[in-house]
Amino acid sequence: MLAPNKKIGLIQMSCVPDTQANLDKAIHMTREAAHAGANIVCLPELFRAQYFCQREEHALFDTAESIPGPSTEALAEVAKQEGIVLIASLFERRAAGLYHNTVAVLETNGEIADTYRKMHIPDDPLYYEKFYFTPGDLGFKAQQSSQGPIGTLICWDQWYPEGARITALKGAETLFYPTAIGWHPSEKAEFGEAQYSAWQTMQRSHAIANGVFVGAVNRVGHEYGDVIHNGVTMPGPGPHTLDTGLEFWGGSFIADPFGRVIAQASHDKEEILIAEIDRKLLEDTRRNWPFLRDRRIDAYQGITSRYLD
Repeated sequence: MLAPNKKIGLIQMSCVPDTQANLDKAIHMTREAAHAGANIVCLPELFRAQYFCQREEHALFDTAESIPGPSTEALAEVAKQEGIVLIASLFERRAAGLYHNTVAVLETNGEIADTYRKMHIPDDPLYYEKFYFTPGDLGFKAQQSSQGPIGTLICWDQWYPEGARITALKGAETLFYPTAIGWHPSEKAEFGEAQYSAWQTMQRSHAIANGVFVGAVNRVGHEYGDVIHNGVTMPGPGPHTLDTGLEFWGGSFIADPFGRVIAQASHDKEEILIAEIDRKLLEDTRRNWPFLRDRRIDAYQGITSRYLD
């Protein structure tokens, strides 16, 4: 017999320079999602700050925290009070000089059930993440949470079918992708629609290829990477104009195992998306599209090579 269906909630929020204000907002919106029926709630990537990776600045390492730490302590109380599983992406200080972009999965009892460290780290204009984050060393994971089997990956991970596949093979029935992705304002008119379409299409393909639900949650707003943490102001790079910074495109969505978008947010507003995870649909889709059954695991040795000359 299949376990009861659950509802997932995605928190599409904007972020201000003040890290404490962002945490307070995330807690408020998480409670709203829980009161609307969500059993599992996912926050966007690095929600505690404006997206600071727009420049390389050593002082910003002071915004990192341990796990467990202040953020997980505050969020754990919410998870326990509301009886939800809560997924939170944080800037983790593992040791002096060693930092990760890490998801903490908080259980209904307030305990940290698991962590996942971002495996793929980008280095592009205004996305200088290699300066801040060490690549994850925990591998791809599935969590058998009290609200159902889930997998958590982070932003740049979403472009890699290997991560989605391994996470699904480990038992995840819903993949969550906390994200911070946006347009370079000067490129939006020419490339914006195609970039968003590619982003959504890639993740819908993970849903289809693996017979899983996918929840991709992004932030909204035009950001310059300004950060205020513990009373210290760290302004973002360069002039703050409509042509600089990043315009985060929102567009958070939930796709079913058939790849259909069953809930989608706007590009410019804070929203809470909620959708039911229909486990019978997952079962039926995998029976009719038995991609996992028909995989030729005897013929995939080359996938672990950098390139096949």
